[in-house]
Amino acid sequence: MIRISNLKKAFGNTIASDIPAFQVNDGDILGLVGNNGAGKTTLFRMLLDLLKPDEGSVHLDDVNPAESEAWKDTTGAYIDEGFLIDFLTPEEYFVFLGKINGIAQKDVDERLTHFERLAGGEIFGHKKLIRNLSAGNKQKVGIISALFNSPKLVILDEPFNFLDPSSQNVLKHVLKDYNQQTGATIIISSHNLAHTIDISTRIALLEKGQIIRDLPNAEGSAKAELESYFETEG
Repeated sequence: MIRISNLKKAFGNTIASDIPAFQVNDGDILGLVGNNGAGKTTLFRMLLDLLKPDEGSVHLDDVNPAESEAWKDTTGAYIDEGFLIDFLTPEEYFVFLGKINGIAQKDVDERLTHFERLAGGEIFGHKKLIRNLSAGNKQKVGIISALFNSPKLVILDEPFNFLDPSSQNVLKHVLKDYNQQTGATIIISSHNLAHTIDISTRIALLEKGQIIRDLPNAEGSAKAELESYFETEG
């Protein structure tokens, strides 16, 4: 469970986050949507203790990330390329992740087999450094790394960016299957409204740092309201 209490962050006169109270339940697939500057990435960075709030707090399973690192054992995230070690090949990068998590090489190899369809034969076995991969393939490495350690909480910022249409559809299946098989909580932000509606069980609409709608999304029930909002805003 994630609990947000009186969370505020401003950059100068710009309010990036102003959330009095919000809760994400275990097993939710929560989609965060909003126009540029709505505060989605700022919220993620505060959840991951990459950015300090001006006021308030977040708790991941009763752990405040600003006060303890215990949450890191059960959380996987990918926000941008800064999460990668780009002077390694993908193979070397996952060997490194295995070592820091105490995972034997054979188990690293076995875990990576679960992501072969998402990798699409474009990531592994090419002896390319991560820095030399296409933007889409870097994105795939980041997403796989977020899921690699079987986390209870997965946070992905714009995961559909840079992916071709086939890979976007594969990713939707990967995330839904992971949620169903493990019961993990998944939070994504995306400008791709259709994909977000397809996979989310719940959708939060952000505007100027505030959550202005918290919509259930059983069988895409949030679609009409979200489309109406973005048509009006557009």
